[in-house]
Amino acid sequence: MKVVTGETMQGIDRKAIHEVGIPGSTLMEGAGSACADAIMQHYGRGSRKRVLIVAGKGNNGGDGYVVARLLRKGGWEAQVLVLATAEAITGDAAANLALLEGRDVIFAPEGAGSYRGLFDRATLLVDALLGTGVKSEVAGVYAEAIAMMNEAKVPVVSVDIPSGVDAATGRILGTAVRADLTVTFALPKLGNILHPGAELCGALHVADIGIPEELLEEAPGVELVDFDSAARLVRPRTPLAHKGSCGHVLIIAGSTGKTGAAAMAANAAVRTGSGLVTLAIPASLNPVLEAKTTEAMTVPVDDRGRGFLPAGALPTLLRFAEGRDAVAVGPGIGAARSTFYLVHTLVEALPLPLVLDADALNALALAPELLLKRRGAVTVLTPHPGEMARLIRGTIADVERDRLGVARDFAVRYGVHLVLKGSGSVVAAPDGSVSINGSGNAGMASGGMGDVLTGLLVSLLGQGYPPFQACQLGVFLHGYAADLIARERGMAGMKATEVQESLPAALGHLAQAGALKLSK
Repeated sequence: MKVVTGETMQGIDRKAIHEVGIPGSTLMEGAGSACADAIMQHYGRGSRKRVLIVAGKGNNGGDGYVVARLLRKGGWEAQVLVLATAEAITGDAAANLALLEGRDVIFAPEGAGSYRGLFDRATLLVDALLGTGVKSEVAGVYAEAIAMMNEAKVPVVSVDIPSGVDAATGRILGTAVRADLTVTFALPKLGNILHPGAELCGALHVADIGIPEELLEEAPGVELVDFDSAARLVRPRTPLAHKGSCGHVLIIAGSTGKTGAAAMAANAAVRTGSGLVTLAIPASLNPVLEAKTTEAMTVPVDDRGRGFLPAGALPTLLRFAEGRDAVAVGPGIGAARSTFYLVHTLVEALPLPLVLDADALNALALAPELLLKRRGAVTVLTPHPGEMARLIRGTIADVERDRLGVARDFAVRYGVHLVLKGSGSVVAAPDGSVSINGSGNAGMASGGMGDVLTGLLVSLLGQGYPPFQACQLGVFLHGYAADLIARERGMAGMKATEVQESLPAALGHLAQAGALKLSK
């Protein structure tokens, strides 16, 4: 599913009006009708139900006037509170305001503060204040009205996007409406999908308002990877498959106290379908990891009993990498200075597809320019926001302010594929392509989840998936495996090893759905 900025959607609207010849009033009627239909579907038809539409002076308010008119036809009592003068309403919005014939329309350019009783008597509020065009901090009468809607103890429905959410980034512009339902039009906006804005949308309903499909298809946007799109990425395994044809991956991992990270990465690679998995670890930890990784092979690297991988291990590791299909470095390797130097030399010397995670990213943050020496080779980085902040030498706030932009800029600058983890993980490619993941849940906020993702990604690369598709499918599969667990047992107490063991079932669901689509 494509996701766009508010500006892109406004451009689509203009093309529909001026190039295709669809009147703006028709689009506004479609938007208001879709919103009214969604309200009646979720909250029922009239009969002693009272809705208050809180409207601004622009087209978002115009959509709200259509909602009021159509809900009245559905038996609702509908009042409209307009935070502007009548003279300030123009164009299609003014035409729809006129159709209300002045009934229960209150103009309040001074603000909503004097009309608290309207909020108290309503059984439903409709937020038609600001829409997707707002870019500056919300203040004054709009901030006051948003506060009154959030304080009300009744459901709130937002038109297109909760007022106060930046449609391009999901950022909260000072304050924003917390909706129970958001009805967005034609395509979801980035602010509907990206956090924290996504949290304020409540249930998201995407409504068709009659914009031609070709206009939507040609518009620039970001892909939201959902179940259907992930299923299309899965490659069916042929009956002639054998362990030698399903990829052999090398995972360089582990240090004292962090053997679990190495084990989970290796076992996740097995569970994702790798034919062979080799785990390179400090020799002193080999007995522990032999027990933790039954199917994966371990190769002990001389560590002189120190429990971490030293810089001198480079020749041994390069030898182990020969003939492998992909390599992962980082889970549980620790932060010893010698290990960090080893990571730097591996980044330069390994020609194979390479996944870097955890302490490998912290090592790389000391010299990110090393990535430039890998241009032309496949490199995947999987930072969480803290690691991303270190890589860009900024703050977590810098990362969270523009997750898409930060991920895209880094991927393009250094020629890497980057998975910026978190709710709605972002996948960015060296050519500037970006997608947002649509799976996963809050139960994944526990240790070890990133190690599972590392094993999963290196497995898909080793099986021959193109890197951008491997990242998209891998991130979705990771979250979907956790979603299967949450459906069965809930989110609290979810373990990374449970997600690891859920991978075959998740992959099976996707493969089955993909096969059904191919057969039709």
